[in-house]
Amino acid sequence: MANTRTKTTSATNENKTAPTVAQEKETPIVPKEIDPTQYITVRNGFQGRLIYKSPRTGEKFSWGAFGDEQEMELRELRNAKSSCKKMFENNWFMFDEDEEWVIDYLGVRQFYKNSLHIDDFDSIFSMTPAEIKKLAATMSDGLKKSVAYRARKLIADGEIDSRKSIMALEEALDTELIEK
Repeated sequence: MANTRTKTTSATNENKTAPTVAQEKETPIVPKEIDPTQYITVRNGFQGRLIYKSPRTGEKFSWGAFGDEQEMELRELRNAKSSCKKMFENNWFMFDEDEEWVIDYLGVRQFYKNSLHIDDFDSIFSMTPAEIKKLAATMSDGLKKSVAYRARKLIADGEIDSRKSIMALEEALDTELIEK
């Protein structure tokens, strides 16, 4: 399966009375002259301490908490994909929007298509129960665990107090968030 990029073009008639029609064309991603030694900001998508040890160099990368940042070389991320794929499968390695090209470069888009951005992570807790269930159905197991961990913390802090939201989260994440 080849990596592709979607290109959107719009067409309108000359007098601009017709609505804009979007046409999608898929073009293959052409490998660019990408420096494998460039540094990429990797954010912790795990609710807690995350550690990755490079099998190639022995270097240890440690993130103390959710959202913490570490700089990693692009080639090290390629090695991580081979040696520790769960970091990508569970969305524990997260990237800022301006560095999302790395996801395509590494060929791990399938793991990130339904992920939440770090900055928008808490937005799930303000959704309706139906929206929570719909979104959780598409999440990876690792992301579900991170959401459940964060939900427990917010419930304990009193920030989530809606019984319907808590029940929807428990059902969607298939876990118990409060003792019954």
